[in-house]
Amino acid sequence: MKNPYPTLFHEWFEEVWNQRNADVIDRLLGDDAIVHGIVNENGTPMRGPQDFKQFHLRFLAAFSDIAVEVVETVSEGDKIAARCIVRARHDGGGLGFAATGKTTEFTGMCIGVVRGGKIVEAWNNFDFLAMYSQLGVLDKLSQT
Repeated sequence: MKNPYPTLFHEWFEEVWNQRNADVIDRLLGDDAIVHGIVNENGTPMRGPQDFKQFHLRFLAAFSDIAVEVVETVSEGDKIAARCIVRARHDGGGLGFAATGKTTEFTGMCIGVVRGGKIVEAWNNFDFLAMYSQLGVLDKLSQT
């Protein structure tokens, strides 16, 4: 039988985002993991599952039908990289502004260091500028 999750990032995006399973965050993200490129409420890189779960909740509150497609992965040693496409409808206020009802499609890449089956450090580069532009909210953001 073929493994449905050929890489940890396939499992992460399928379970955490597509299946909206926050419990998987505890299983796949190290307790002291540093997540660069996505900041917590203090404006610093997220640390550990609890920080990430807060982001996860806010993002799902904004995009209840989010779907992340892992297009490609590359791994070497303890590092893994993934290129993704995110598709979603903005139907909630989890980003700090009213739902637009618009759909968005944007790309992203991430690199992670994996030890003991968990992500211990990650660098994320998702095109949130494209997302905000497609939602038509760039002017609203610049006014805050």
